[in-house]
Amino acid sequence: MARYRDALCRLCRREGEKIFLKGDRCYTDKCAVERRKYGPGQHGQRRKKLSDYALQLREKQKAKETYGVLEKQFKIYFYMANKKKGVTGSNLLQLLESRLDNVVYRLGIASNRRQARQLVLHGHITLNDRRVNIPSCLVRAGDTVSVKEASRKNVIIEDNIAKIEHRGMPSWVEMDVNTLSGRVLNLPAREDIELPVQEQLIVELYSK
Repeated sequence: MARYRDALCRLCRREGEKIFLKGDRCYTDKCAVERRKYGPGQHGQRRKKLSDYALQLREKQKAKETYGVLEKQFKIYFYMANKKKGVTGSNLLQLLESRLDNVVYRLGIASNRRQARQLVLHGHITLNDRRVNIPSCLVRAGDTVSVKEASRKNVIIEDNIAKIEHRGMPSWVEMDVNTLSGRVLNLPAREDIELPVQEQLIVELYSK
């Protein structure tokens, strides 16, 4: 299975802002964006004006990198969003937020989406009391996402749960730290998604 395996901090530096790919590290002074406020590579410090196409492309890349989705799958999400009623850009972000690995991250069970993906793949997570190991599985309003009973003493999960209050949680999910079980109250609207992405530019890119 294809997956980006290079340095994650390079992606944030390329976008020129934090997209929180490394969990707690992104909130410390060790964050690469804070230490080196320019792009990666030998030409990273050059200033250049981006064309309209380049701006649209960067927004798409930023969304892909944030959710850990590759090009083919991202394009499928766009076509799904385009067929749904409503604003295509908002529909796209809602679909990406509805991925199981993202919901695990939003519930605070994982410190970042890559870690959440690994927890799902390794069978630590259940969806509506059934073990699911597909990170891209889409959840629906009312679904219950829990840590499997045999995995509740996992050191990584315990550490993440202890930091839930510090990290905060979006309003469209709720978490019971005693049972390590969370629920999707409703699918997020655009205003519920704190993401520095201009989704309209992505729509314009795919509409050409």
